[in-house]
Amino acid sequence: MLSDYELQRYQRQLVLPDFGEIGQCKLADAKVLVVGVGGLGSVSSLYLTAAGIGTIGLVEKDTVSLHNLQRQVLYREDEIGKSKLDLAVSTLKRLNREVKFVPYDCFLTKDNAESIIKDYDIVLDCTDNYAARYLINDTCVKSGKPFIYATIGDTKGQLAVFNYKKPCADYRTLYPNEKELIAQGNINKGVMGVLPSVIASLQVNEAVKMITGTGEVMKDTLFMIDLLTLNTMKFKLPVK
Repeated sequence: MLSDYELQRYQRQLVLPDFGEIGQCKLADAKVLVVGVGGLGSVSSLYLTAAGIGTIGLVEKDTVSLHNLQRQVLYREDEIGKSKLDLAVSTLKRLNREVKFVPYDCFLTKDNAESIIKDYDIVLDCTDNYAARYLINDTCVKSGKPFIYATIGDTKGQLAVFNYKKPCADYRTLYPNEKELIAQGNINKGVMGVLPSVIASLQVNEAVKMITGTGEVMKDTLFMIDLLTLNTMKFKLPVK
């Protein structure tokens, strides 16, 4: 049962069809890991916190730079040079006192990925490089965890739900040539400031649907959007 505080705080969710107190209790019991608290992670962590996810893990090692502020909405000018992780946890705690935050002051690596990911129900990929995405994918496949992939660049974004309810697609279904992609390196492209907010909000939407059992999860489907035209496309991915 929800407390009076929770009934008031989440009233706009509780009245949604097929949601109610049961849905909110499922969110409170859920554990979601956010890998990367930059552009995508800033927004996804905010909305996961606001929604009432019970436990949120945050993986981040970077510090705030001036050029981050155009799109990484968790941070402020007077915080340049400070730890993104510390700042994120501090801000998010002030947004929702009932959420438990688990900080990981590190990059996700082959040595720590499995031990971190095993404790969570869903992983949100908010990284910006191919190597991290393959690592998240392979660890989630091994541990049986679904993960919500997202990427942004210029004015375009992509989103997909991988490793969810077998048979299913995973990141290697979409991009099978790991060595080729990693060899290309990561190109620092421009990013429209609002783009991370659009894509990260969709990531959280998929997570909430998965946790509460409401709506239709975008399983095994690649979603693409271009903010300049608002054209969108969906592609079904083969499952295995």
